[in-house]
Amino acid sequence: MNLSHAPCQLSIDLNALRENYRLIDRETGNARVSAVVKYNAYGLGIEAVVRTLWDEGCKTFLTAQLDEALQVRSVLADAEVIALNGLMSGEEQVYLENNLLPTLNDPGQLQRWADFCRAYDRTLPAALHFDTGMSRLGFAPAEYRELAEKTDRLNGIDCRYLFSHLACAEQADHPMNIAQRDEFARVIRAFPAMTHALAASSGVFLGPEWHFGMVRTGLALYGGNPNLKMTNPMRQVVKLKGKILQIREIDAPETVGYGALYTAPGKQKIATIGAGYADGYPRRLSDQAVVMYQGQALPVVGRVSMDLTTVDVTDVPGVVAGDMLDLIGPGQDINDLAVQADTIPYEILTSLGARYPRVYEGE
Repeated sequence: MNLSHAPCQLSIDLNALRENYRLIDRETGNARVSAVVKYNAYGLGIEAVVRTLWDEGCKTFLTAQLDEALQVRSVLADAEVIALNGLMSGEEQVYLENNLLPTLNDPGQLQRWADFCRAYDRTLPAALHFDTGMSRLGFAPAEYRELAEKTDRLNGIDCRYLFSHLACAEQADHPMNIAQRDEFARVIRAFPAMTHALAASSGVFLGPEWHFGMVRTGLALYGGNPNLKMTNPMRQVVKLKGKILQIREIDAPETVGYGALYTAPGKQKIATIGAGYADGYPRRLSDQAVVMYQGQALPVVGRVSMDLTTVDVTDVPGVVAGDMLDLIGPGQDINDLAVQADTIPYEILTSLGARYPRVYEGE
């Protein structure tokens, strides 16, 4: 895409990504840091992100789906790549041929992988996932306790990792954090040879008792605040700019946008920028968000539509069509925008549209 033609521009600061990785690495002490790069590295571009993190010393990458793991493998021949969503029937050969690790989420998947290892007379790597409180994927408590008594079921498998996942880590004082930590500590005693991993981004900042042998970091790497009650320690990685396409002068009682959601109280200048919900700028921001221009907060007025958003620029002298406004950037990061949209920064990142270019700073 021609940058000069694009009405939006997404900038990815790879130096900030590097600094975030280093901060997490310092925070975790002896625990190894792995990177979660599912959904195209949270929308930021898997190739640039994994190459940058690899150069910083990250050697283990996690995805949700097998196809995402194949994307990482196409970029990094020597990385350890783990798909988290489980071993589906018929996928065994793909994992073998591409040197990928499946995460075994139930006894059936464990048996299928063990049978495959025996059929090929190979000891093949995998991760196990025990559910200690999320009630989503993973061995249920009764299943992993039974496995702890019958560890011979793991014979023939190179079980490198034992995972669980915290449900409430972004709330540091939530009692489930201690309950899950203690349950995980109890059950892993039966599996001492594996690398144990409980903490994702938020869990890292709960303290060393949650770090175990490895942490799995995603959102914090990309600038998300890992703890709702502390000042965000992470550097901002993402900036999103929208170009002003036109400026209109209106007066009361003229309205702006779909549904006549906003009525001008008097004379105003309204700038229309080329960004909307198709670009990942949520419709929920209608008539309540702000964008930034040279450090000044400007209110979004009217309905955010598919391709366009309208902004009150009455108090900005000299602004003209072609100028760029900061939707995400200095003075307003993904966490701030998430609060305005009544959502979470994960959704902001992964919704960023595919039709505008990504510019990488610090390559």
